[in-house]
Amino acid sequence: MSLANRALWTIDRNLTSELSLGSVALACGVSRYHLAHAFGGSTGMPVMEYVRRRRLSEAADVLAGGASSILDLALEFGYASHEAFSRAFRAQFGKTPEDVRRNATTDGLSLLKPVKVGEGARPAIAADRFETPGELKFVGLGEHVAFSQMQNIASQWQRFMARYAEVDDKAHPIPAGVSTNLDDEGNFDYVCAVQVKRFAAQLKGLVQLIVPPQTYAVFRHDAHVSEIGQTFSAIWNDWVPEQDKSIADGASIERHRETFDTRTGFGGVEIYVPIR
Repeated sequence: MSLANRALWTIDRNLTSELSLGSVALACGVSRYHLAHAFGGSTGMPVMEYVRRRRLSEAADVLAGGASSILDLALEFGYASHEAFSRAFRAQFGKTPEDVRRNATTDGLSLLKPVKVGEGARPAIAADRFETPGELKFVGLGEHVAFSQMQNIASQWQRFMARYAEVDDKAHPIPAGVSTNLDDEGNFDYVCAVQVKRFAAQLKGLVQLIVPPQTYAVFRHDAHVSEIGQTFSAIWNDWVPEQDKSIADGASIERHRETFDTRTGFGGVEIYVPIR
């Protein structure tokens, strides 16, 4: 069973228990970072978004069946008050809990039923090498990203490359994508960046990022860049458990190979995954 499916089972089995990114990761025997990326890459949503949508969907079913107390239902599904539950319910469905109970139906509601990720064949994967660089400095354009919005990263790159020439003291000419600052939802910061030798005066609209020393397993993705998610899935679900490795809660880095063609998306990418 893939890591994503193990996490999905854990969540649906414990919907009315206290759940967090950390507790689900612990139940699956992996780090928060590992779970967040495996789950998000497989389902297209952060872990805690799935938890909320499933809880509210189950609550909607109970309301349609004539729940006697909305407050009790709110508390059962992890909401501290009737008001907090009602706000979340309306935000997801466009109706109040009272509406659903009164109409005795979930018709027209976008309920999220339990999800199971397909276990189709993934590409064979092997680490190309291991590296332990020292501290790395980057300057780039950073945005907070949800897994449901990964398609926006392409335009983020376009905006950064228009400012690439403004960055001085480049340590590596090929830009890098740095994923860091995982939050409790399972979302993260993505920085389109270039590695620098030292920080100069800060450029307006760009961030300065220090990545501490870390050991990385480095993987090659040789297919079209749009298919990089398949390689990540193979890393999270196949390579890590087979090699008995642990993913560290650190920054991961993607760097185009020298042969990469920005016009076509072919030419290869190297993926640096932090390991313990």
